[in-house]
Amino acid sequence: MQWPSWEIGRALGIPIRVHASWFLVFLFVTSTLATGYLPESLPGLSAGRYWGMGGIAALLLFISVLLHELGHSFVALRYRIPIDQITLFIFGGVAHMRKEAPSPHAEFLIAVAGPAVSFLLGGACFGLVALAESVQTQQGLHGLIMLGVLLGMVNLQLGLFNLLPGFPLDGGRVLRAGLWAWSKDFHRATKQAAGMGLAFGVVFGLLGAGAIMGAFTGGLPASLASNGGWAIVIGMFLFATALGSRRQAVLRQSLGALPVKELMVQTVVSIAHDCTLDEAVNRYFRRYGYGGFPVTDDGQLVGLVTVKEIQGVPADLWNWRHIKDVMRPLSESLVVAPEEPVMQAMEQMVREGWDRLVVIEGGQILGLLTHSAILHFLQLQTSPKTGSGGR
Repeated sequence: MQWPSWEIGRALGIPIRVHASWFLVFLFVTSTLATGYLPESLPGLSAGRYWGMGGIAALLLFISVLLHELGHSFVALRYRIPIDQITLFIFGGVAHMRKEAPSPHAEFLIAVAGPAVSFLLGGACFGLVALAESVQTQQGLHGLIMLGVLLGMVNLQLGLFNLLPGFPLDGGRVLRAGLWAWSKDFHRATKQAAGMGLAFGVVFGLLGAGAIMGAFTGGLPASLASNGGWAIVIGMFLFATALGSRRQAVLRQSLGALPVKELMVQTVVSIAHDCTLDEAVNRYFRRYGYGGFPVTDDGQLVGLVTVKEIQGVPADLWNWRHIKDVMRPLSESLVVAPEEPVMQAMEQMVREGWDRLVVIEGGQILGLLTHSAILHFLQLQTSPKTGSGGR
């Protein structure tokens, strides 16, 4: 079951969403602070006050995570990379970028922006703590000082952890930027950086298992058992994410080397621009079962019409409306050359919101490249190969 998420606001024009799993870690952090860190640091307060302070501290910690992600997003926006949303979830936060960085230099700057924000926040917290300690005249400031120390430590740890050189951590992206600049091959660099991510995932898992075993056998403090559990969970997350990124890089690399003509549908049926919608539905859409057709005028491509455009017109008007009235007019974003890499064509589809492109050469329609054809190819590439066979 896919867990829900909710939009709680916007920053830099980017929707900020909270994933349902965030509430689990929020309660865990609040509980840990209220029953451990705060009673030890500030003895003598009521349980309700500890829980209230723990909740406030947990919120501030996640605001730090949000600012970390906004650091990435701010630099990405400078390179005209759209950010769909920022999601806070059980492992912190993630900025969903719609496309990759345009160069190794941009990748490096985007990657280091997050840790830089965390280090600045950590330094600011410690600076305020030092200032508060120098002017402290009342016991009430002691709680704020302890909170400042906590936030400072967490931000420094957040920055350092993310600089580990394993993809998809920020340090892994820095590593990818360097490998990309050296090899001039983005997908190869991604695979290599993801390999380091796999290694770090295994290391975290082993360290976590060792901590749990040591706690149960008495060789380590019992309190380290929960830390070991979190290390295993983080290791599993890193391993799974790095493995997915590595597989995606392999597929993107194969699509980058594959020309459009290899995946296009060559049997193309076109619809005349002056055909009524009723005739188009009955003679073309229902008969062939295709999701869209090129539109021609005297044999020349003039646009594309899909089920979506037909459905946008009430059925009682289909006899009076023509294809030319609802079609997507011909534009560069609607066509693709047969020799162009499938990866570029797929990025064009995503950028423009199309589910198919018309393949043309010399003004002639050669075929259609559809989303479903690309997905079918990817499914064949990732499925176990049990034998050889035709396409």
